Amino acid sequence: MIDRVDMEDDLLVHRLLQLQTTAYRLEAKLIGFDEIPPLADTFETLKRSSDTFYGYTAKSGELAGAVAVEEEMPGELTLTRMMVHPDFFRQGIASRLIEYVFAHYPDFSVYIVSTGSRNRPAMRLYEKFGFVPFKRENIAPGIELATMRREREAKRPE
Repeated sequence: MIDRVDMEDDLLVHRLLQLQTTAYRLEAKLIGFDEIPPLADTFETLKRSSDTFYGYTAKSGELAGAVAVEEEMPGELTLTRMMVHPDFFRQGIASRLIEYVFAHYPDFSVYIVSTGSRNRPAMRLYEKFGFVPFKRENIAPGIELATMRREREAKRPE
């Protein structure tokens, strides 16, 4: 089940922070860079985030995944964070979260997402949904950030 995360619910924000820390530590290890911005979050900074978060709750009641979005530019929706707990990998949770965003934000002409170029699983996931790289930047020696975009007309996976 996917629901908007109530950022006023301290227990839920703590659960979100735990999920985020676990997921982004794995990404940091995968790409060889531990200064991923979400890893710097504290309970307070996460609670004050301007992002809108949606969480995927597993049948067990655990927060298994989450996505965050923000309209950073008019007409463009940025998926600012995507996270799935490793205990729930390969169950389609990230795909469901992306589909949820498209379904609940259909009026945007462009969707944007960024990830480390070395994060092949994330790159493949976003490419599956029609995202294409349009900007690459070196954020540290040997670390490249790929920013991808998807036009509203892009096909969804079959």
